[in-house]
Amino acid sequence: MLDACRGTRPTVCPVTDPRPEIIADDLNDDLALALHLAGIADAISLPRFGAVDLQVRAKPDLTPVSDADTAVERALRAVLAAQRPQDAVLGEEYGDSVTGDGDGGCVGADSGADQGTARRRWVIDPIDGTKNFVRGVPVWATLIALLEGETFTVGVVSAPALARRWWAAAGRGAFTRFADNPTRPCRVSQVGELADASLSFSEMSEWRASDVPDGLGDAFAAVSDACWRTRAYGDFYSYVLVAEGAVDIAAEPDLSLWDLAALVPIVTEAGGRMTDVQGQPSGALTTSALATNRLLHDPVLAVLRAEQPRPAASG
Repeated sequence: MLDACRGTRPTVCPVTDPRPEIIADDLNDDLALALHLAGIADAISLPRFGAVDLQVRAKPDLTPVSDADTAVERALRAVLAAQRPQDAVLGEEYGDSVTGDGDGGCVGADSGADQGTARRRWVIDPIDGTKNFVRGVPVWATLIALLEGETFTVGVVSAPALARRWWAAAGRGAFTRFADNPTRPCRVSQVGELADASLSFSEMSEWRASDVPDGLGDAFAAVSDACWRTRAYGDFYSYVLVAEGAVDIAAEPDLSLWDLAALVPIVTEAGGRMTDVQGQPSGALTTSALATNRLLHDPVLAVLRAEQPRPAASG
């Protein structure tokens, strides 16, 4: 069991790695490594959650970063440098590099590291939901993914303050676990009508931002109005709830690769569908997300497209 319950706040323990008798025999080495990395991340992040000496600063984009974010990413990069030295790594705090290059495989986010140096790239968000983390809200997680070419083959989401973990590998299904309870498969819902659907997102202001295409905010509001229930669970949590069948639709208009890479295999292996908000397949260059139980995907896209202005005809 992971030794990650040393602090006095919070008192919950992170999820342990799945025991060999629980996980499938064909669980591949990459997923096993990703689960191991999640355990390392939990052991670093959970004791720092609620710590009185937590150090937080603003990044150039004015989003917060804590000492836990950087410590987790550096630790995971160091393991990948040793275990997968030929693979590239992309992380929120230290950018894109080939593991083993520099101190713990870290390079600056603006280093200009060649993203084409490896076909396999690990994608890390050390703490997704840093704003929650620094304010003492337990909805945050480490996101770990493996991207092979344009295919997301492995995804792990570990939320130790919730004692939850979700994971998936291509062709092997999606699973979740609460603390040391039995592993459960993830399956999306069978809700087939928007009027019966539960929608989750992060912040409405994101849909009204200046860098969002004209009309997309109004289009998303129309989707929200068409749904039975709307909640802002936010960040990773919206998407894993889609995978579990607790939520039917999740969407965000502006994301980075590390925000979504781990979520794609979890949602799709649970039977769902995940694209960008225009309906294009999720890939290395995707910058938005729409995840559904598959049944609702085309209806949501139809509302989004109907509400957005059409480009003026040329000529």
